[in-house]
Amino acid sequence: MVARYDSLALLTAVALVLSGFAASGQEAERKGIPAPPGHVFKTIISGYEYRSKETRALQDDDLENPGFLAIERATDMWKTVEGSEGKSCMSCHGDAETSMKGVGAAMPKWSEKLNKPVNLEQQINICRSEHMKAEPWAFKSQQLTDMTAFVRNQSRGMPVTVKTDGPMSPWFEKGKQIYYTRVGQLDLACASCHEQNNGKFLRADFLSQGQSNGFPTYRLRDQRLIPLHERFEGCMFDVRGVPYKPLSDEFLALELYVAWRGIGLPVETPSVRN
Repeated sequence: MVARYDSLALLTAVALVLSGFAASGQEAERKGIPAPPGHVFKTIISGYEYRSKETRALQDDDLENPGFLAIERATDMWKTVEGSEGKSCMSCHGDAETSMKGVGAAMPKWSEKLNKPVNLEQQINICRSEHMKAEPWAFKSQQLTDMTAFVRNQSRGMPVTVKTDGPMSPWFEKGKQIYYTRVGQLDLACASCHEQNNGKFLRADFLSQGQSNGFPTYRLRDQRLIPLHERFEGCMFDVRGVPYKPLSDEFLALELYVAWRGIGLPVETPSVRN
């Protein structure tokens, strides 16, 4: 009886998803940038273009954008001395507007020391543990998410420039494989929504291309900034799959591949999404 109920629930969920895919409305013209040769899209479009006028206006106004509360908090943290070395971020890096300009647009990047890619959250904690001798911040902690948004915000308006060649190449291919692999009870891949059905209406919102240029993003339904790996985690939960751990090699590879899919898009952090 339980198995029958579970099967019925699964079929109902699938039907709801499929009906959501089928539902479509009049879409406003969306602006994008030409994709480079060999890209999966002809035009690369930020998630900003899929949002309502009200949501876009909220993002565009730095005084109204709720994500800027995190930027303000991190501005103070940048100057705060922590750890046994008696240093702050500013002690080594000086003015963030200068030293961090372009950094967030190029992450993840290759670490010769670790022999693997590192993303912005990891690099922040490397600086804390190795140079400040301070405790690393936990993933999803307000401190780490705020500082990630702050550093990334210094690249706002700059194009995503992640590299995928050299030692990054196998990680790129691994991320691509994960992106196209169907998972969970709903048997869906990242591509199922963000490549094959972007622009369609689902769960009272439009599916986007799933670009990462605005992360960490302020999600209105959560009323807080959401780091990228938490969104990856949430997507896998949504399809009733078992997610990889945040900052795992799998999510790092996926982050690299997703960043490449948005190559050339301007960094929007902190973006505002539904």
